[in-house]
Amino acid sequence: MLHIYNTLSRQKTPLQTVEPGVVRMYVCGMTVYDFCHLGHARMLVSFDIVQRWLRASGYQVRYVRNITDIDDKIIRRAVERGVPIRTLTEFFIAAMHADERALGVQAPDAEPRATEHVAGMLDIIRVLQDKGLAYQGADGDVNFSVRKFPGYGKLSGKSLDDLRAGERVAVAAGKQDPLDFVLWKSAKPEEPADTRWDSAYGPGRPGWHIECSAMSRDLLGLPLDIHGGGPDLKFPHHENEIAQSEGAFGGTLATAWMHCGPMMVDAEKMSKSLGNFRRIRDTVTQNTADDVADYTANPREAEMLRFFLVRSHYRSVQNYTPDNLQDAQNALDRLYQTLLNVPPAAVVIDWAHPQAQAFKAAMDDDFNTAGAIAVLFDLANQANRESSAQASGLLQALGGVLGLLQVPPRHYLQSPTRFLPGGAQAGGLDAQAIDALVAERAQAKAARDFARADAIREQLRQQGVELADVAGGQTQWRRV
Repeated sequence: MLHIYNTLSRQKTPLQTVEPGVVRMYVCGMTVYDFCHLGHARMLVSFDIVQRWLRASGYQVRYVRNITDIDDKIIRRAVERGVPIRTLTEFFIAAMHADERALGVQAPDAEPRATEHVAGMLDIIRVLQDKGLAYQGADGDVNFSVRKFPGYGKLSGKSLDDLRAGERVAVAAGKQDPLDFVLWKSAKPEEPADTRWDSAYGPGRPGWHIECSAMSRDLLGLPLDIHGGGPDLKFPHHENEIAQSEGAFGGTLATAWMHCGPMMVDAEKMSKSLGNFRRIRDTVTQNTADDVADYTANPREAEMLRFFLVRSHYRSVQNYTPDNLQDAQNALDRLYQTLLNVPPAAVVIDWAHPQAQAFKAAMDDDFNTAGAIAVLFDLANQANRESSAQASGLLQALGGVLGLLQVPPRHYLQSPTRFLPGGAQAGGLDAQAIDALVAERAQAKAARDFARADAIREQLRQQGVELADVAGGQTQWRRV
């Protein structure tokens, strides 16, 4: 049985769904004002793994991941660039989708945009106001009254006493309490016309937190089976979602809450605000232009990044370093080399098979991908030791459950990569030139000109290309 660590209960519990066999999962997605970085990649891949395993386990999954396409940062960036809001957000949505394709992240079943659900947000605000949980301030903003919601802090573990330090800060104009948060922002005269909607509260736009309360309810209904997101969303975003949704409609917003761990750089969280982030596109390809949304990823580097993310448990703290990426590249290469050396048989996974059982046990234990990856290496060792096409086939099939090992092995290993010692030279020779040198070496060996054959091997080695002479007089090459 699948057990999930629930942030709300702070323990692992069996997955429970409102409707048997159906999982309704909502994940907070991107605010689209810039390119995605590796911290975003961790969230995208983590919940891609969750939905993949739920489907592999026989559940019917309704997966919704939203897009925030109206926000203060979006407005500032659009004004800086002198473009309409929609032009900016469409560009970065396309860029995000290019990153997802590179990482093998499957599209959610629905991808609502905040600007499409403003009416639903206003409906919730009206209900909250009718219940005395929301008020409009003198500045025109509508705020949620935190102290009137008794359960506030239950997700993050923060009490009102913990938050009371904020009371020493001057209360923002229009707020009755510094803990209150904005549901509806009154339009400012200097803001672009395409950033405002008409409402009973005057022209304005929704606050950030209210959008997910509306979109999750509109598309999935309440309660959700799983609500997820990045580590920085636990407070205040998800805490405020709970207050809004449960304050308006009672009951429970979500049965289980899931949060992936942070991506760190030198013990600091990777983020745009700290300036220590690495973009996804720069990690999986070279020479991408900032004025182009789409790109073609390097298959070897892109899968390396996915493998780097998947090999750690989704809740763990993960550290970005060039050495860690190189280690991931080496490890993934070993699995692909197995598939090349021992061509896999076509395998339908038999979950009663001992190694498939071990894989399933790991994944059923709160999506323990680290344990699942260990099973893949056990299968690779068996395939190499026994020249077993069945073991190689099961390796590839189970890898596919994690979105790995689906590229033809020869194509993968012959793709250049910057994440190995020879990576700087690996792109120096194209495949046609390498094939020509390999053929010339074969002719030299046939003519017993071993000095020339050795010289060609060394020439290729210096170009980051490794040769392997295999049975049948054939020579394989790979970039290293």
